Amino acid sequence: MKVGIVGASGYTGQELLSLLITHPQIELSTVTSRAHAGKPLSSVIPKLGKLGQGKSFVSPSIEELVKSEIELFFLALPHGTAAQYAIPLLDAGKKIIDLSADFRLNNAAIYEEFYGAKHPAPEWLPLAQYGLPELHDLSWTKSSLIASPGCYPTSILVPLAPLLADDLIEGADIIVNSISGISGAGKNASERLLYCERNESAGPYGLPKHRHLSEIEEQLSLFSGQSIVLSFHPHLGPMSRGLCSTISVRPKNNLNPAAILDCWESSYSNREFVQILEDGDLPETGRVVGTNRIDLALQADHRTNRYILCSAEDNLLKGAGGQAVQSMNICYGYGEACGLL
Repeated sequence: MKVGIVGASGYTGQELLSLLITHPQIELSTVTSRAHAGKPLSSVIPKLGKLGQGKSFVSPSIEELVKSEIELFFLALPHGTAAQYAIPLLDAGKKIIDLSADFRLNNAAIYEEFYGAKHPAPEWLPLAQYGLPELHDLSWTKSSLIASPGCYPTSILVPLAPLLADDLIEGADIIVNSISGISGAGKNASERLLYCERNESAGPYGLPKHRHLSEIEEQLSLFSGQSIVLSFHPHLGPMSRGLCSTISVRPKNNLNPAAILDCWESSYSNREFVQILEDGDLPETGRVVGTNRIDLALQADHRTNRYILCSAEDNLLKGAGGQAVQSMNICYGYGEACGLL
């Protein structure tokens, strides 16, 4: 099957390219980048070595992409720009896995509130599939458009969604603290992302309404059957990649850690990329970077009568490119871990 990547010059796009160029079931036919058009893949991404020889970045012409024989496109573009490509490609019968935020929400008003612009294609919002494989039954028969989740939402939805669905925790007073590697801020020239600014320095950003909060609350509301409003505190840490979330919640009744672990086990025991750590072991980014895995752990705080849920993932893999490939594998029946282990 022929596959294309639109927008492969950022950290996520390059990680996605590295996965797809070695995937045994597909042919990476086209890779676009305005900044690198005409350059060999290996000159921009040296780690590809010989794998990148003979292939070059091309200019992202929508007209040429529409006329191509490519069946599936991955869009690794900024929000707003992704929709400009998605709609004509969908109209041409192509399948899309979009790694931007353009189709993650069901409500155009919420999109405008959090992203500061009117949605370019609101008619597609209720048609897209939210593509978190561990929580959603993905299939091309449902829609030809998959909205791949953000890195923060993945780290928060995986531990929380089944617990809310099973009514094991309160939907109110959820507090989330997350820390991400600097690659999560994107590959752009910014003073605050300079080495001397970020090295040996960690701090919050995006307060009090980080953009990802919109999809986190919407998805949790769908799983819980009630309106969920939570307090979300993202941070940038002095590391290249990796993401860790610590979530504080109140039990529905009395603290019962076994019930939480049983719920996670029931939800994820057959999922390749979720690891539930043993009692006392806590997730760390260093253990998951370079993998498509998310690690979960639980602590019961009897002093405050709260559960502390912890997760860790690679923000560029399970939080972005790897998860998108995982969704492709499921939809085409390749085996969930194909090209990811």
